[in-house]
Amino acid sequence: MKSKTRSVQQIIEEQVRKWQILSAEKQAEPEGVSVITVSREPGSGGSLVAKGIAAKLAMDFFHQEVIHEMAESAQISTKLVETLDEKGLSVIEDWIASLVDDRHLWPDQYMQHLMKIIGTIGKHGRAVMVGRGANFLIPRERRFRVRVIAPRAMRIQNLTRDFGVSADEAKRRIIRTESDRRAFIRKYFHADIADPVNYDLVINMERMDVDAAVDIVKKAVKE
Repeated sequence: MKSKTRSVQQIIEEQVRKWQILSAEKQAEPEGVSVITVSREPGSGGSLVAKGIAAKLAMDFFHQEVIHEMAESAQISTKLVETLDEKGLSVIEDWIASLVDDRHLWPDQYMQHLMKIIGTIGKHGRAVMVGRGANFLIPRERRFRVRVIAPRAMRIQNLTRDFGVSADEAKRRIIRTESDRRAFIRKYFHADIADPVNYDLVINMERMDVDAAVDIVKKAVKE
């Protein structure tokens, strides 16, 4: 656990420094779509696709576990928000207020931190975010939403191979993770994680490798 905490802390420090440098250099804020959100079924290979997208498009990569760790700490969320200038902070506050009104949300402390963190990442742009409902939090004009799926049999095979567990254990992990993610999105966003209307592109990995999926997303975003 300690090594994970240090790893997250290192990611945060590096990201904060990068944003501070960009701010000091007064680089122009990216226009149009500058954030790609990736939601995925467990075992579908969605995380690999997200990493590939970030590498291909030279974007920062934020995995679900990192975003979650950030949202659990008021100190970290404050540190990230402080990378915004007054105008940027005002934009974030407007985004959050609009989201709360539109979806009739009653955000708890965790959700308040989560919205600030994802909003800050979204305001800086040039990022790929995995999970944590980022597709519901970034304004329409700023994001492109991807959902990665695959047949359950294939996902069971992937987990069996990647984690060295039995097929039965892989199936249990998939069912448990699916249930947790579905409950999270329903609780915080009053939405169905599997509803295709919540995404701009749904990719079925049954007959596709990671590189092909990355190329499809790249082309869709560029066009």
